[in-house]
Amino acid sequence: MASTDIDYYELLEVSRDADGATIKSAYRKLAMKYHPDRNSGCTDSEAKFKAINEAYDCLKDPQKRAAYDRFGHAAFQQGMGNGGGFGGGRGHGASDFGDIGDIFETIFGTAFGGGGGGRAQPRRGADLRYDLEVTLDEAFHGKTIELEIEVSQNCESCSGSGATPGTGERECRMCDGQGKVRAKQGFFVIERPCPTCHARGRVIEDPCKECRGEGRVDRPRAIEVEVPPGVDTGTRIRLAGKGEAGPRGAPPGDLYIFVHVKPHPVFQREGTTLATRVPISFTTAALGGTVEIPDLGGDTNSVEIPVGIQSGKQLRVRGAGMPVLQGRGRGDLVVEIAVETPTKLSKKQKELLQQFRDTETGEECPESKGFFDRLKDAFGG
Repeated sequence: MASTDIDYYELLEVSRDADGATIKSAYRKLAMKYHPDRNSGCTDSEAKFKAINEAYDCLKDPQKRAAYDRFGHAAFQQGMGNGGGFGGGRGHGASDFGDIGDIFETIFGTAFGGGGGGRAQPRRGADLRYDLEVTLDEAFHGKTIELEIEVSQNCESCSGSGATPGTGERECRMCDGQGKVRAKQGFFVIERPCPTCHARGRVIEDPCKECRGEGRVDRPRAIEVEVPPGVDTGTRIRLAGKGEAGPRGAPPGDLYIFVHVKPHPVFQREGTTLATRVPISFTTAALGGTVEIPDLGGDTNSVEIPVGIQSGKQLRVRGAGMPVLQGRGRGDLVVEIAVETPTKLSKKQKELLQQFRDTETGEECPESKGFFDRLKDAFGG
């Protein structure tokens, strides 16, 4: 039975709702089991190996998988009804179209022999995303961080060519090296990318066994990331050429580092502004004073507390906040005052406070006096 007659999910022994990581893990396990190097001379294992590679090539691609889930193997068939067809098989993992735009281009852009066509340009590798957590202190000072991620890289065995060392490519016989084929459909002649060579015009005669002709394999890579001072949650760092390697020597994609800053136990952040809440005694609030507040830069900021300050009052320290990303200077530090009332008083403290209360005339706190006057009026007191 041809591999295209077997359900791809059954081939990889996964459910239809399996995620990408599950599919990849199942594929690696089966590929290792049926690899030709482990089953020398066994034609059944070789056929099984090709079939699971074809299944994985489809299901690992979100667009191909969506088409397969909807139409099954018919999504990748080359024939188009009784009016004609392209004939021949399709190449490894090939599909007739990549997205809806390709369908319209195929039908309307080249149906009358005009526009597009020709050999496909080398397809660069996919861009990758990595989410990186840093502390607020690291975001303040900046840091060089070493990462290790698994990414597709050029195959060392074939140097990224996809061909077994000592062999090369030949002209595709399906399209005579043109990268496109034509078929008659009723009154029309439809031109489409060659399904055998993937519109490249050339095919590999003897694919590399290490990478199965892809020219790339997955393996860990150590990457050094320079986190600049002032980064914030949502900051994106682009590392050009550090993404997936392109197939058969094509240029690599990029790696994007998305920064996430962890919460700090003392400071809250809003852009370049830092905020903190500082408790003071009620005597300092009444008489004024100074509090010392250390910042992330290692400096100590002296904050003057004005006489009679109230809880919730905010004081601003210029230039004591976060650095400006890729700029100069720093933001501000906002200090919110919290006046604390003592819960345990000595006998002498109580006597002094009692003396203070006995001397109060209401002028010391006009807002309080006004409140109690209104309260008396409301109850006829």
